[in-house]
Amino acid sequence: MTDETNNEFRYQVRIAESNIDGNFRIDHGISQIKGIGIRVAARIRRAAQIPRSKKMGDLSEKEIDQIKGLVAEIPSHVPYWMLNRRNDYETGADIHLYSSDLDLQYRDDINRLKKIRCYRGTRHETGKKSRGQRTRSNGRKGLAVGVVRKKR
Repeated sequence: MTDETNNEFRYQVRIAESNIDGNFRIDHGISQIKGIGIRVAARIRRAAQIPRSKKMGDLSEKEIDQIKGLVAEIPSHVPYWMLNRRNDYETGADIHLYSSDLDLQYRDDINRLKKIRCYRGTRHETGKKSRGQRTRSNGRKGLAVGVVRKKR
């Protein structure tokens, strides 16, 4: 018996501040991390040389550590066009954000737009659509729907 066959099945695997269900196959399991899609997850799996049919709960501790290391170093394993933050506003570098870093950066970007008072920033402030959609008939959230009858 090898070391991997003695492994007990894990129902929760923790990678990059995310709890992943152990019943997922490896590609779908890695893609449960916010900011990592199915194609980047497949690249990580290939770099770790783990078979596609393996489930997250069947991974050994060594394989999980290897995946954690690969997730931390995504830009070195995927082409630049697969990264989710190319030509970063502050640094100009091609980086890949995931987990809570992605949320923080998204919030910072919107706050920067609001601060410089650009069109997109003012649309975010007022809660309107900011990507050119029509607003005549859609985007009326928060208002009463239909006509209210007068009481007699």
